[in-house]
Amino acid sequence: MQILLIEDEQKLAGALREGLSAEGYTVRVARSGEEGFYQVHTEPFDIIILDVMLPGRSGLEILKTMRDSGIRTPVLMLTARDTTEDRVRGLDTGADDYLVKPFAYNELVARIRALLRRGAPDLGARLAISDLEMDVVRHVVTRSGKPLDLTAREFEILKYLLQNQGKVVSREMLSRDVWKEVSRHTPLDNVIDVHIARLRRKIDQQFEVKLLQTVRGVGFTLRAET
Repeated sequence: MQILLIEDEQKLAGALREGLSAEGYTVRVARSGEEGFYQVHTEPFDIIILDVMLPGRSGLEILKTMRDSGIRTPVLMLTARDTTEDRVRGLDTGADDYLVKPFAYNELVARIRALLRRGAPDLGARLAISDLEMDVVRHVVTRSGKPLDLTAREFEILKYLLQNQGKVVSREMLSRDVWKEVSRHTPLDNVIDVHIARLRRKIDQQFEVKLLQTVRGVGFTLRAET
């Protein structure tokens, strides 16, 4: 599970990263509002722990832009302000839970687990963009109602891209999250490029609107483009 922790208090951020890593989570730390904003909009995470008061851009600003752009990742907000008005403002902006500093570490972990359980069904059995649809349970992919014959690996790549549509997915992310390679010395870039090329032919070649786009020097994204 990938956690993004957006927290500018260095000591607290370090302690939380160490503790959550020991729990088996992969934790990415952003120490400013601008850094957190960038991470939110470029990489997929299973949950975001977001401080309200941040340098550069506030937690509420980050949360609002997330929800306005359709990012539904569960968000647990951290704040030193313990007033009903502050909690209501955070929840109304789109937070899924709210924790007041100082807090017990065990309570934080329990709330993370609860949010992950609550968010799991949101992955959905059906993913779609434009006229391309994927039934995750039945492993069926169609475009304009026409079935597409994908290999198991192509199916997993397309599912990952659909789950992150609108974002740029790097080769490193595909290697980590689709191939599950985290300690490989030789990059999988060439292998990934071959699979992407085959997938592109299957989902785009016969259709006027192209969906699988290459962002040169960065990675790939799904978006409808004529």
